[in-house]
Amino acid sequence: MKENNQLSESLEDYLEIILELQTTKTVARSKDIADKMDIKRGSVTGMLKKLADNHLIDYEPYGYVTLTTEGKKIAQEIERRHIFLKDFFHRILGIDEETAERTGCQVEHAMDKETFKKFKEFIAKVDACPNCTP
Repeated sequence: MKENNQLSESLEDYLEIILELQTTKTVARSKDIADKMDIKRGSVTGMLKKLADNHLIDYEPYGYVTLTTEGKKIAQEIERRHIFLKDFFHRILGIDEETAERTGCQVEHAMDKETFKKFKEFIAKVDACPNCTP
């Protein structure tokens, strides 16, 4: 299994979408993933095989897609980064919500764990500072 910082942006997006679908619908199907990503169903199959080969999902063609324990852990970490970054762009920088969402999604893939940790610490200091209201 690859470390999540070695997963491509696209594979990380798949994990995040599968987590969202599992949360809202209990399981994900390739059709649901394709619909959510606005791509053809056939395009999903290859990516699901890659995720399964990395033991991040359980997947059988024409069956349900579920995250493994490791896949869920990585997906939740990606989701946390996404939410945190979107909040930063929207709340702190005052960027409109749609742009903050899109930018947060792009940046979440580029930021390594150590940088993200330091970024969160910085934002905690900004939030705690009475003179630093955004």
